Amino acid sequence: MMRVKMKYDIAVIGGGPAGSVAAIAAAREGAKTILVERFGCLGGMLTMAGTGPQMTFHAGNRQVIFGIPQEITERLQAQGFSPGHQKDAVGYCGTTTAFDPEGMKLVLETMAREAGVRLLYHTVYTDCTVEGEKIKSARLFSKAGFYDLEADYFIDASADADLAVGAGVGAVYGRETDNLAQPMTMNARVYNVDREKVLTYIETHPAEVYPHTPPDLRQYPRYGIQGAYSLVAQAKERGEFKVDRDMVLAFETNNRGEFIINMTRVIKRSALDPFDLTEAEIEGRRQVHETLRFLRTYIPGFEHCVLMGTGPVIGIRESRKINGVYKLSGGDLTGNVMFPDAIAMGGYPIDIHSPDGEKTNHRFLRENSWYSIPYRCLITRELGNLIVTGRCISVTHEACAAVRVTPILMAISQGAGTAAAQGFKDQADLRHLNVEKLRALLKDRGVFLEEYDDPQ
Repeated sequence: MMRVKMKYDIAVIGGGPAGSVAAIAAAREGAKTILVERFGCLGGMLTMAGTGPQMTFHAGNRQVIFGIPQEITERLQAQGFSPGHQKDAVGYCGTTTAFDPEGMKLVLETMAREAGVRLLYHTVYTDCTVEGEKIKSARLFSKAGFYDLEADYFIDASADADLAVGAGVGAVYGRETDNLAQPMTMNARVYNVDREKVLTYIETHPAEVYPHTPPDLRQYPRYGIQGAYSLVAQAKERGEFKVDRDMVLAFETNNRGEFIINMTRVIKRSALDPFDLTEAEIEGRRQVHETLRFLRTYIPGFEHCVLMGTGPVIGIRESRKINGVYKLSGGDLTGNVMFPDAIAMGGYPIDIHSPDGEKTNHRFLRENSWYSIPYRCLITRELGNLIVTGRCISVTHEACAAVRVTPILMAISQGAGTAAAQGFKDQADLRHLNVEKLRALLKDRGVFLEEYDDPQ
């Protein structure tokens, strides 16, 4: 097959929420940008793995994520694809943002095309060439054969740090002690749920749901359920539900009576091993059908729910994370550390689904407080023209459990795309970028970088 050569200012590998926002940000700053995606749409976990709703644009009552992520939400709302931000109906975090995945695909593509991003679907990154301390080109493969993609600057938004690791950057898989990652989840969307019956159950069984579940759920445009603990335990005792979950977790989508079921758990499988991923997909689907049988039998309102779809890929919470210039820790988040090179803020708590099974560990922030994500987590010591974004940035296993959520990753990615474009304009080594200039530009683009000041 013939090998085709292409040249761009900035090349983004991966078209999930992170890569999509990074590419839009870079192109809006005037850089000739290409976005390479292995599937046939943008949105990654949001559109391909059934993940939803988005959690959270807020830190308690304070919105801390604006910019391009907020623009995406507003466009979804304007077209009837989202009710917008609402207080979290299960009381776990600040807010949730339901959305229609088909609408998300459309909005992301529209924004990318408007910005001038060249989209290349059904194309897989395979390897790269490095000269000195720069990536010279990425090798891609598609139905048409191999492509050599040259760029001045590269953004790794592959979710698994594929480009970074291929270029010689070190990384850690999963948690530091044993390299086990958070479990994968095959989400399912179901419709024909009797939402009134679900709501009545929540109202009449307060001890059976998450203790911070709001008492005024009827005022919420969409709601969810986290709980039904004794019903789950009862089903387990009878051998009718063997999935490693101790509660029902379901969220209403943009469409009333349609819910995302987030209950399957596939543990000790590697997101980097195709045989493991194959087994995870198979096991995830099996668990979905077992879960639906349980819901129809035990949970009020779900008696006649109909499976709308799964996947088409399993949801992955964690895989590789690079060893960047700085590694963000859980203590940095709970301590509300405000880094001088912060390019994004976040307010989601540390939410570790145990790599070993059923348990979920939480570390919450002080009420209405937020944390910062420094630019140094996105760059490497080895390479001057690579920036990494998405769940594979330089963070510990514990910190990843907080910043992995979509709104925060999109906020980080606006910083990544803007930094790459600034690097191109200034012909600067990304390891020595003028971060004050970057932060000023991000603020000018509507990004929230206000520092948290502990009132105590």
